Amino acid sequence: MISFDHLPLHTDILQALRELSINYVFQPIFRPDGKTVYAWEALMRPTEMTVTDLIADYTKKDKLHVLEVATFFGAMQAYFLRGYEERVAINSFPSDCMKQEEADVFLDHFGERIRGRMIIENLEYPYFSPEHWKEKKRSVKFMDNLLAADDFGTGLNNMELMEFMSPDIVKLDREVISGIDHIIEKQENVKKLVEHFHSKNILVVAEGIEEKEEFEYLQGLGIDLYQGYYLARPA
Repeated sequence: MISFDHLPLHTDILQALRELSINYVFQPIFRPDGKTVYAWEALMRPTEMTVTDLIADYTKKDKLHVLEVATFFGAMQAYFLRGYEERVAINSFPSDCMKQEEADVFLDHFGERIRGRMIIENLEYPYFSPEHWKEKKRSVKFMDNLLAADDFGTGLNNMELMEFMSPDIVKLDREVISGIDHIIEKQENVKKLVEHFHSKNILVVAEGIEEKEEFEYLQGLGIDLYQGYYLARPA
């Protein structure tokens, strides 16, 4: 169980964090060989409800900021406890970011260990805050870390937003790559996306790979990184 009691945070946020009952699992993101881990994505697992229900509940209560802070501190705590050496990918709400005093505590607590090891994944979510994105980008770049856009190809994360965000990594949604080995329209679409993002020096991740045929076809397209149940489930 993740504990926040030892953190020197403001009393209000600390009390809110103590009300959470959460753990973290990690799903690997692989290099093209499908065996070498590039990064571990930290996934929140509440003990009393699904993560979807938790987010819906905290959205209704206007308390998403609590989950944002919990994700950063909790995921990093779990990551270091596991002793991973590769990068860690942490999910972040596009409508929120840590306050400066919280970010200062985060940096003081984890120190130089986080430099060059984090990938901040901007989740697909109904509201995007340009101001919060700029702040995340500033703090992330300060520590030589990376920014990623999650679930590209569905909903909010469209090409116009990618131009504004200028991420280091784009993750193609399962909907974009499902059945790509036999659906010509998807093959043509992903080829164009890979060419476009590579022209801007952006790494491309195919996520949600569930079939061997999908993985093998994607390898031939020059996708940089791979994630999905076919390769490994969260654990």
